[in-house]
Amino acid sequence: GLPAVIYARYGHGQSDVLQQPHGVDFMHREALESLPVLLRALGIERPILIGHSDGASIALIYAGSGYQVEALVAMAPHVFVEDISIEGITAAKRAFETTDLPQRLARHHRDANKTFYGWNDVWLAPAFRSWNIEGFLPAIKCPLLVIQGHEDEYGSMAQVRAIARLAGGSVEVLKLERCGHSPQKDQP
Repeated sequence: GLPAVIYARYGHGQSDVLQQPHGVDFMHREALESLPVLLRALGIERPILIGHSDGASIALIYAGSGYQVEALVAMAPHVFVEDISIEGITAAKRAFETTDLPQRLARHHRDANKTFYGWNDVWLAPAFRSWNIEGFLPAIKCPLLVIQGHEDEYGSMAQVRAIARLAGGSVEVLKLERCGHSPQKDQP
């Protein structure tokens, strides 16, 4: 019975095509600049945020920055960079360059190449290895549901443990068997 706003951030989906590479602070900019402007423009004051992967990290940064959030669902979130993240993203780059992955992504993004490399290049940049948002977690006071697949190729349960340990409010964790990086697809 709740209305929903579903949006693709800049450079993704049918949003404007990425014109220049993202910086290593792209999730912070989305959380602290773009998302507040969007919610204000729509008159949304206490959202229930649902984010996947980088979108979950963006939601965590937003909620941990003092903005009012009713609740938060973080699917396959990242709060720091792990070796498994880099290995998975390196494998994704190989797949993008050697399989039909560009064509499959083109069904969902205006410019699959710019979207893919805009994400991939940032995550593989040496400067991104120190990216970490654990400092935002203690300020998250809203109820938080964290969903993580055991076979996630981009992150481990260490992400979930960090969130559960550091978040300032109640945290419910759902760990899914036979589930990779996309719980909404792997275990609907």
